[in-house]
Amino acid sequence: MRQFLLAAFAAVASMPALAADVSQESIDGCIDQLRAVGGPDGQGGNVESTEFSEANSLVILRDRGETLWRCLVSNDGIVAELSVAHAMDDGQGAMAGAESEGGTTTEQVRFAPGTSGTELIATLAPGASTRYVLGARDGQFLYVRVAPRRGPLDYQIFNPDGSFLLDMISSDNEYSGQLWQSGEHVVEVINRSNADQTFNVIFGIE
Repeated sequence: MRQFLLAAFAAVASMPALAADVSQESIDGCIDQLRAVGGPDGQGGNVESTEFSEANSLVILRDRGETLWRCLVSNDGIVAELSVAHAMDDGQGAMAGAESEGGTTTEQVRFAPGTSGTELIATLAPGASTRYVLGARDGQFLYVRVAPRRGPLDYQIFNPDGSFLLDMISSDNEYSGQLWQSGEHVVEVINRSNADQTFNVIFGIE
């Protein structure tokens, strides 16, 4: 393993690749993408392993929240896909798809046929977050409302390329706006309080 410090990225760039033929540019591209979409936990961690492919090489990263990320990247550093591989066991059997303190889960949002929205209910442990993934097209309008049962939560929205559609704001504010990219948009809801938070989240795409 090799620790990467995303805030001091130049230090990583001078290190050798972890596996033959996987370029440093590829690893750097994955780190940059994780930094863009991974929230607070994504700002540091470890490069766990690499596997070379002529099409897209595989880079496995572990963020500061102990979540493993699977990154498919070209040899010139263009990221084709960055997704959660799984969250680490917290010692009590909590794995990916379960909510564990300080961890992150990912959920694909799907609308019922003939509808343009949905409402979900979830609970976040202190320091935990959930990333909701929604497929949408350039020019469509996205609506997001996060409604905690008690106290505020925070959320942010990422474009398919990992850039911010909406920087971190409080759940006191709804979001409604036009999209300018096509693909999978990510709405990350984050619990920065010191108590469990149950909330409703409402999505609409038109």
